[in-house]
Amino acid sequence: MPIAGSIRNKIVARYVDGRQIKGVTQDFAVGKPEFHVFEGGNEATKAVPVSVVDLKAVFFVRSYNGDKTHKEYKLFDRAKVQARKILVCFRDGEKLVGFTLGYNAEKQGFFVTPSDPESNNTRVYVVNRAVREIHWI
Repeated sequence: MPIAGSIRNKIVARYVDGRQIKGVTQDFAVGKPEFHVFEGGNEATKAVPVSVVDLKAVFFVRSYNGDKTHKEYKLFDRAKVQARKILVCFRDGEKLVGFTLGYNAEKQGFFVTPSDPESNNTRVYVVNRAVREIHWI
């Protein structure tokens, strides 16, 4: 059952083992160990619990499908961004380039805003346990 007045975020949660779940969440919060996803965005179904410790990242998306032909732009054109430029190298080899305000290796995770303004991802919550290394750009 949807929570009245809550914000509905369209997400793709990717697990460290390669699985993923696509849907809508209303209760994701930084530092919480768990949140719930209505798969496929169908809020009439029962929400699936998702444990953050099992995740690689939570991708807040414009579309569940994205654009497979889109080549991610990995440069920094945003002149007025006050955040730090970062390259995240995940343990599975994937790389994420963007901006962050809240990186702390001691925390559960942190948000990255992709450098590509046309990216399907509006922001990404990176789980620190899934990170191999961080580079400041």
